[in-house]
Formats: sequence, C-alpha cells, structure tokens
Amino acid sequence: MEKDTLEQLRYPIGKFELPEAISEKDMDAWIMVLEQLPERLSRMVSPLTDAQLDTPYRPEGWTVRQLVHHISDSHHNSYIRFKWALTEDTPTIKAYDEKAWAELFDTRSAPIQLSLEHLRAVHAKLVYLLKGLSEAQLQRSFVHPDGNQKTTLKENIARYAWHSNHHCAHIENLLKREGW
Repeated sequence: MEKDTLEQLRYPIGKFELPEAISEKDMDAWIMVLEQLPERLSRMVSPLTDAQLDTPYRPEGWTVRQLVHHISDSHHNSYIRFKWALTEDTPTIKAYDEKAWAELFDTRSAPIQLSLEHLRAVHAKLVYLLKGLSEAQLQRSFVHPDGNQKTTLKENIARYAWHSNHHCAHIENLLKREGW
C-alpha cells in the first residue's frame, strides 16, 4: 500500500490542528460534536456483525470493535482530566498506553454495547459540565507528561471533538469501502 494511501487511512480528516483563536461558534460546534457522538457512533456500528466488528479499519490498524472500546476509554480519561483541571492547580495528568489498552482482552472481544452505553453516560455528564463552564474555567489547564504540554480546557474540547470525528471517519470509510 502506498504511503499516501496509508496516511490517508490513518488520518482521514487530517491531523489535529488547533485554531489560533477559538471563537464561541467553535466551542458550540465542538460541544455539539461531543453531544452527538454516542448516537452517531451507535448508529454506525450497532448493525454490524461480529465479523464486521472484528475487521480492521486499515491494514495493521485496530478493528472496529477496538475503536469503539478505545473511544470509550479515551473519552472516559478525558472526562477525568477535565475534572482534575477544574479542581486542581494545573495538574499533571496520568497518561495511559492506549495501544496496550487496545490489546487487552476486553477491548479485543467484549460486546460493543458495553462501551456504547458507557460512552453515552460519560458524554451526557461531560456535555452537561462543559455547557456550564465559565470563560475563566475554560482557560484552566492541565499538563500532559508526554512532552510536558500544557493544555487548556478549551483546547481539550477541540481535541476531543477532533478525536470523535477522526475515529468516526475511520469507521465510515471502512463501511463505504466494504459496502456495508
């Protein structure tokens, strides 16, 4: 497979890019992506068979099942990071090895309904929280231990809206390629 094709399969919507200025319109759009993700994802993957769920979205990539569980795990971690940033002074968050998590027994084999229901609950709580934050709270931040990168909550909202669209595009593209 050509490098450009593999790169397109890995990053179908491009790599995450933070706008220089974040507008209220941006924030509303990103929160809407987060609000709609559980239903959007459920509509895409619920009709799939086990064989389809166990199909990688790209060569040497995760299966659809692993993607669903990854999204749930990742967004759960993100929700906790929001809470830490709101209650602690620029905390250094706990990173996790998402590739190792994706290889765990539950991620490779558990029914996707477990993560779809978890994602629905986490996102309901997350969106409720985000809609109530003040501008000062949105400027609070945390530090990621990989590179000591400081991230504001506004930036994290952007990152997880992108993350939602990024993985949905993986699944949507597979569904189109396979004619499912």
